[in-house]
Amino acid sequence: MAWHEAHGSGWRVRYYHKGKLQTETGFTSKTEAQTRASDVEYEMRNKTFVARSKESVTFEKWARTWEEAHDVSKGTWLKYRSHLNNHLIAKFGDTPLDEISHIKVKGWAKNLRRSLADATVRDIITLLSMILGDAVEEDLITKNPCRRLKLTLESSPPKETVTARSLLRIVERIPEHRTLVLTAAFTGMRWGEIVGLTWRNVNLDENTITVDHKVGALHENGGKLELGPPKTPCSARVIHLPPFLVELLREHRSQQPSDHVFTGVRGGLLRRANFRSRFWRPAVAGHKQRGWAALQPNLTFHGLRHTHKTWLNEDHVDKALQFQRLGHHLPGVEGIYSHCSQPMIDHMLTKLEDRWKQAQSSIKRESGH
Repeated sequence: MAWHEAHGSGWRVRYYHKGKLQTETGFTSKTEAQTRASDVEYEMRNKTFVARSKESVTFEKWARTWEEAHDVSKGTWLKYRSHLNNHLIAKFGDTPLDEISHIKVKGWAKNLRRSLADATVRDIITLLSMILGDAVEEDLITKNPCRRLKLTLESSPPKETVTARSLLRIVERIPEHRTLVLTAAFTGMRWGEIVGLTWRNVNLDENTITVDHKVGALHENGGKLELGPPKTPCSARVIHLPPFLVELLREHRSQQPSDHVFTGVRGGLLRRANFRSRFWRPAVAGHKQRGWAALQPNLTFHGLRHTHKTWLNEDHVDKALQFQRLGHHLPGVEGIYSHCSQPMIDHMLTKLEDRWKQAQSSIKRESGH
C-alpha cells in the first residue's frame, strides 16, 4: 500500500517495501503525490517496482558530478561556474536534492530579481533546471522543481537587424574593418569564428570558408585569447561565399601579411570589447567629435548574424541550408532526411550577390554617381 501526505510546503509519498518504510518527497501538489502513490501500487502489483535510492545527495555533491560530465565550451563554463559558485551552491549547496521544492525555487528566484537583471535570473534558473533535470534522469529525485516555474520575467528585446544598404553606410565609417563586417553579415559567422579565421581555412578558388572543428574559433577566457573548437560540433562547417565577397577577400589578402584573416591595425588578434568600443559603437551610434550622426544605435555585432538569417528567410533559402550555414542542428525528422544540394547553394549565393549589387546601386544613386 502507498499513500500521500502533506510534507513541509509540499507533499510526499510513503509506502512499505521489503518490510521497510520508504519516503519520496518533492511533490508540489496533492494530485502529483496521488498519481505517484497510484503508480507505486501499480508497479508493486505487477512486480515492476524498483525502490529509489535512500541516499541523501546534496545539491553541491550532485552539481560537481554533473559538472564533470557536462561538455560545453570554455566560455560557457566560465558563465556556468560563476552562476554555480555565486548563486546556486551559495543557496542550495548543503540542501539535499529532494528538499529543493518548487515553491522554494520560485521564492528564491523572486528575491534574485531585486539585485539581478531578469536575463541573468533566467540564465541562473535555466542552469538550475538543467542540473536538476539530470538528477531526475538519475532517479535522485522524482521531479524537477523548476518545471512550470512561470516566473514573470521581462523578455529579452529581439536583436535588431540591418538592411544591406544601411550596412554599407556603417562600414564607410570603419574602412579598416569593412571586409570583416561584410563577411560577418553575408556569411552569418559568429564573432569568434570571424576573428579566429586563418587563411589556410579560406579557399578563394573554391569560394569557401571552412570553420575548423579543432581551432575554428578564437576564445577569450579570463582575458587570455586562444584558438579552440567552435561553439558546437555543428558549427564546424563549410561556408560558401558570394562572388563579390570572394573578390573583397582577395583584395584584403594582398594587404594582410598575418596568418589570421582579420586582425587589428598592428596585426594583433582582435578583442570583442575593444572592437566594440573603438569601432563598432561609434559607427552605429554616432560620434560627436567626428561629426557622425547615429545610424542604428541598437545594432550589435551579433545582430549581423540575425541579419543574415533574416536575409535567408526573405530569399526563401531552404531551411536545411540555413541551419547548416549558421552551424545549427536541424532537429527531428527534417534533420535526418533533409540535405543541402548544389542548386540550393547556387540559389542562395545568387540572392546574396543580388542583395549586394542592389545596395551598392542604391548608395550610388543617393550620392548622385
